[in-house]
Amino acid sequence: MRTSSSFLRDVPVLLVAVVWGSSFLAVQQVAEPGTVVAMLVLRFGLVLPLLGLLARRALRGMSRAEWLGGAVLGLVLGGVFLLETYGAVHTSATNAGLIISLTMVFTPLAESALSRTSLPRAFLAAAGLAVVGVALLTGGGGLKAPTVGDLLVLGAAVVRTVHVLAMARVRAIRETDTLALTWVQLATATVVFAVVAPIAGPLPWTVAASYGPTEWAWLLHLTLLCTLFAFFVQMWAVRATSPSRVSLLLGTEPLWAAVFGITLAGNHLGPLALLGGALVLVATEWGRRTAVGKGRDELRPVEVEPTPV
Repeated sequence: MRTSSSFLRDVPVLLVAVVWGSSFLAVQQVAEPGTVVAMLVLRFGLVLPLLGLLARRALRGMSRAEWLGGAVLGLVLGGVFLLETYGAVHTSATNAGLIISLTMVFTPLAESALSRTSLPRAFLAAAGLAVVGVALLTGGGGLKAPTVGDLLVLGAAVVRTVHVLAMARVRAIRETDTLALTWVQLATATVVFAVVAPIAGPLPWTVAASYGPTEWAWLLHLTLLCTLFAFFVQMWAVRATSPSRVSLLLGTEPLWAAVFGITLAGNHLGPLALLGGALVLVATEWGRRTAVGKGRDELRPVEVEPTPV
């Protein structure tokens, strides 16, 4: 009975990893290089009213310092979304999903540097393996330089690491309601996107008018499943099960990104690129398990991903 109950608690979390893995493919269906910013305005503009309604009491109780801290984090988060989304439309869904997973390796490395503590040798070996895997993956199995999209997603992984570390270190928001803090961050990022949209390409409502049923279905997938569903499942899961278990289940996201990229997006990987992708999966999971075992239980922020995207 206990095993069955544990399985039922794991299923929603695993579904979050699946929908996050599909998000890179979804982005490619609704955005082009010239419409990325407008799409982001639509994506988060749709979710903000509902989140704001649910968080209204907590938002009214936030202090000025909490609003300011959330806004600063929102600017960083906006940078993550821009880099990740622009990267996703300039590379394959498989590459994007695997490269962004390096956040799982970067975060403990950065945390170790800031706290001046050593990491287990097993984790360092996993980090080195991940680097080799990314080199093989982005080089297409040869000695080619990574594409612009690959580099943008790699940049997103670095900035996401900064966001994760800042979330843990900004004193003003340590006691802030999670939902309210999420709303402030997303609202800040969306305001920036809305200001930049007229310069970056077509206006959001122009892009919205150009969407057909298929594009709207993918956009709602990003909004309702990759953002709302994922957020509330995480909030529930960390109370219903252990944070370590949640973290390990969410760590399967890059695997699902590869599955969707290869089966639905038709991404073709040569033998060495496949080996590189496999090394990234093994290395990030190895590194995550090692970090969790040492108490560094890092949960990916929900599109808030994600990543995401």
